[in-house]
Amino acid sequence: MAQRALAGRTWPPGTVWLNANENPDGPPQPALQAIAQTAGQAWRYHFQAFRDFYAAVARSERLEPEQVVVGAGSTEVLNLAVLVFTSATRPLIACLPTFEAPAEIAQALGRPTLTVPLTPSYAADVKRMAAEADRAGGGLIYLCNPNNPTSSLTPQEDLAWLVSNLPRNTVALIDEAYLHFVEDCDSRSALAWVREGRNVIVTRTFSKIYGMAGLRVGFACGKPELMRQIRPFRNNVISILSARAVEAALADAATLIPQRRARLIRIRRDFCDWLRKRNLRYIEPHANFVMIDVGDARRMAALLARKNVAVGRPFPPLDNMLRVSIGAEADMAKFKEAFE
Repeated sequence: MAQRALAGRTWPPGTVWLNANENPDGPPQPALQAIAQTAGQAWRYHFQAFRDFYAAVARSERLEPEQVVVGAGSTEVLNLAVLVFTSATRPLIACLPTFEAPAEIAQALGRPTLTVPLTPSYAADVKRMAAEADRAGGGLIYLCNPNNPTSSLTPQEDLAWLVSNLPRNTVALIDEAYLHFVEDCDSRSALAWVREGRNVIVTRTFSKIYGMAGLRVGFACGKPELMRQIRPFRNNVISILSARAVEAALADAATLIPQRRARLIRIRRDFCDWLRKRNLRYIEPHANFVMIDVGDARRMAALLARKNVAVGRPFPPLDNMLRVSIGAEADMAKFKEAFE
């Protein structure tokens, strides 16, 4: 993963960090204020506070508390879904390439993992994924939408087909970590199928649009039966500082999310215009990062590192594609200068 790839060298002050799809806007001001106000009470566990916190997270997505499980970032709840809904005979079925954490935990558990290449348009091949699950007698179909690392979208009609044609004993796990960066994000979400009680789990995070990656808060949404199965395995409760920050951010979400999405889209469009003017091929982005065809991603990343610009590592089999996170305007200017 990105952390491991960058751990082998010392990075000087002023390094431009475009490697981990972080949001340079950082935590919203109300969240920072909530952390400051709560810090002095951090000597207590605050177990009694979390019932209302879980309800607030559920309410933010028009769900009931029994439809939501909160974890340390979306990675924890993704891992819980793999733990519960795969087995020695029920494989994890994922795209290639995509976010690796679910496949890594499946492999660590000794569970079978099947990978299906993305389509030529870099979408999930949902029919082939469903066929693999059907052939295995069930499984967990994982897809990230927008996909990481390609920043591409799977069409809504493809997701609808998948949900309507899930084989028996199969759950669809849809990772929406980056959905808030999509221009028409509300119409793209799979949460409608959660509300209908389908065999669908949707994961979200406060790491990306909310800019709170270091606070480690994410959640899974699904029908109560699915959430009951994964809830016993979660890692107790998150930090009370993180919980209060999330509550404060949610209170400001109606304003914060559109503003941040608009800023990101403006910088993303400018960056793509810059790439086009240089005849650089890239995958049309829908998240807060772009995959650029540079011929040899590993070599280009090493060259940029010499100029103190950190970018994403290679993502096989797309070894020619360099993943670059969308940073602040000043960060993108430094990237352009170093790239030139």
